[in-house]
Amino acid sequence: MKYLFIHQNFPGQYLHLVRHLVREGGNEIVFISEDNANVIPGVRRVRYRVPRMATDRAHPGVRDLDMGLMRADAVAKAAQTLKTLGFVPDIILGHHGWGELLNIQDVYPNVPVLGYFEFYYHTEPGFDVDFDPEFPMAPEVIPLVRAKNTVNLLALTNPGYGQTPTEFQKSTYPRWAQDNITVLREGVDLEMCRPDPKAAKKTLKVGDVRITPKHKLVTYVARDLEPYRGFHEFMRALPRVLDEQPDAQVVVVGGDGVSYGARLPSGCWREIMLEELKGKLDLSRIHFVGKVSYETFRALLQRSDAHVYLTYPFVASWSLREAMAMGCALVGSATAPVEEFITDGETGLLAPFTEPERIADAILELLTNKPLAKRLRAAVRQEAERSLCMASYLADYEKLIARLIKDHSTTEQVLDKQVQTKDQEKDTAVVQASASKPRRARKTVAKTNGAAPPATPVKAPARARVAVKKVASAKVAAKTAVVAKSSSSVRKKRRPSV
Repeated sequence: MKYLFIHQNFPGQYLHLVRHLVREGGNEIVFISEDNANVIPGVRRVRYRVPRMATDRAHPGVRDLDMGLMRADAVAKAAQTLKTLGFVPDIILGHHGWGELLNIQDVYPNVPVLGYFEFYYHTEPGFDVDFDPEFPMAPEVIPLVRAKNTVNLLALTNPGYGQTPTEFQKSTYPRWAQDNITVLREGVDLEMCRPDPKAAKKTLKVGDVRITPKHKLVTYVARDLEPYRGFHEFMRALPRVLDEQPDAQVVVVGGDGVSYGARLPSGCWREIMLEELKGKLDLSRIHFVGKVSYETFRALLQRSDAHVYLTYPFVASWSLREAMAMGCALVGSATAPVEEFITDGETGLLAPFTEPERIADAILELLTNKPLAKRLRAAVRQEAERSLCMASYLADYEKLIARLIKDHSTTEQVLDKQVQTKDQEKDTAVVQASASKPRRARKTVAKTNGAAPPATPVKAPARARVAVKKVASAKVAAKTAVVAKSSSSVRKKRRPSV
């Protein structure tokens, strides 16, 4: 099989699938992306460069579209080079979020495209925008949020098929588009991400931080520490947790940037929350370790006594799936993306996102109720084995790809037959129309023995034709008079009969 992947940040959501296809053997894998240092042996990378950033002079609502169209042009150019060199894939897979797939149909019109649909933005209640009452949406922002779907809408109306990892994410898309989007649940490496019963009996070191077996460890993980992932509400829950559990230690993993939502004019949310809670926190027991290696991340979650995952109604993080696989005692926000994974009281504890006291209640319940925590750990691991198995995910992925290739091929054949049928119908109609028309007499063409045929006379204007007729009539009259005179002379000279 020949695969063409497209994602600006190689390998993106395709890490596990690409590795699997390489291990499987017999596949030719080409990946178009922007440049980065990531490497997967067996994958041929084709890099593109965006010529410029979106101009600040453009309307804010079209800047994402501007960037998306530039990416689409760059990707199409790279794909055209591949095609010129003889590479024609059996399937194209890519992420629709950055516009990279918008023009790929022009390069490979007969190849099926499976696009990753991640999120469709809304301004009405129930989704991320205007969810947090602490950050109300300004009226002038509403049109800009709608405009963020421009690339999404272009992708939805282009030929191809869609995939998304959760029912919640599928539900964000318009109803008319949902039938063409398949929910393909992303898996976790259950062997790598597994519980470690011995972790609580060992001392864990993360940089200068030491977590001993006597400590109760509370963990929080996000790409960046920001409101979208509930960092502000988590921090507000900590004063009570630390007051009531003097042996508790808190490790916070994440950067100081902003991955989602509005940028800060200065500083970061960590500094803002520390300032807000100044004097209420025992900072000797709260450890901000920044971004860590995957090995350290796994060690922290395997050791965690209570892992907190909060999010707006937005895309669920991979870390939630991995925490489930490692059997964490979970405290989650009672928001739609989390509720799709965690059942309150069965596989974790859920609390309202905007109520830090309730979040603190759930954390303390896990730290003090060992039988409950043990039961939830076992149940969430079982749920991960049932719904997050990597092998099942990859098998489902390959089945989906095979089905799309087959369906696309069948569709192409049907369309070809329809075109042929229409052409035949047109030909039949032409023949029937010709047969029903009366035959015209053939014009006889004089043989010219190679000479050019006489030119067709050009019809003169009406006045000229009248003048010509008069001249012709005069000539005829003159000739008639001459002939008549000649005949009279002949009769006069004839001899008398004998």
